[in-house]
Amino acid sequence: MQFRHNDFRIFSSVKRENLIIEIMQAGGLPENYNEEVAKSLNHHEHDRFHWQQVRILIQDSSVMLESGALQYMIGNIEMENRTGGVGGFAKKFVGSAVTGETANKPIYRGSGEIYLEPKRKDFTLIELAAGEEVIVDDGLFYCAENKVKVGVAKQGNVSTALFGGEGLFQTKITASENCYVVLELPVPEYELVRYELDGSETLKVDGSFAVLRSSTVEFTVEKSTKSLVGSATSGEGMLQTFRGRGEVWLAPTLPIRPKTF
Repeated sequence: MQFRHNDFRIFSSVKRENLIIEIMQAGGLPENYNEEVAKSLNHHEHDRFHWQQVRILIQDSSVMLESGALQYMIGNIEMENRTGGVGGFAKKFVGSAVTGETANKPIYRGSGEIYLEPKRKDFTLIELAAGEEVIVDDGLFYCAENKVKVGVAKQGNVSTALFGGEGLFQTKITASENCYVVLELPVPEYELVRYELDGSETLKVDGSFAVLRSSTVEFTVEKSTKSLVGSATSGEGMLQTFRGRGEVWLAPTLPIRPKTF
C-alpha cells in the first residue's frame, strides 16, 4: 500500500539497503503569497503553511523512536521496550528525570512503513560514524537507526552546571555502527550556525543557544575577563566556552523565537 498526501514533498532523505528515512514537508507558502498577504498573516497563521513529518520504511530492520513519537504504522512491525529489568528501568528513569528525555526508547522491528507525529518544527538528519558521540540539548533526539545508545552526559563540574544554563546533565547519543539520527530542532534549520573546531581555537558564547556539540569538544563556563569585577562591569559575565576538535551547533535566534515554535 502506498499513500502520499499531494502537498507533501521530500525535504531530505537517506537510503540504505533495508531502510529509508524521509523528512517530509507539507504545505509551504500559498501560491498567491506576496507582501500584502504577509502583512495580513499573524505568526500562528504563518505556522499553518509549514510543518514536517518523518516517514521510515524498514525491511527486516529496526529503528529506535522517542517515546510518543509514533503516529501510525503499516506492515509487519512489532514494538519492544528495552528497560533492562527493574534496575535498568530505575537507572533510565533517573536519567530521564534529569535530562528531560523519556525513560524508554521503544524499538520497532520488522518490515513496513512508520509515520511519526507531524510537527510545526524542523527536523534534520545527521550521520554518526561508529563510536562517534554527540551531546545535544534535551528533547532533540527524535528517532534513529537501532544502532545508537541514548544516555546521559554529566557536566564536568558544578560551576559549569550552575552558570552554563544547560543544567547538570544533557543527552548523549552514541553510535555503535555507522548510522543516521533524526533530531528535532528548536529553530528552523537555516537559522543554525555550525562551527568545526580544529583544536587550536576557542568558541565563547554569551547565552544558552549551543544545541549540539561533539563529545570531543570540552564545555566549560568561564568569566568573560580575568577578574570577576571586570566581568561584572563588562556586562557579559559568564560565557559558555568550547575547546577541542569537533563540531558545535549554535542557534543564535533561539532566545527570540516564540515559545510555540
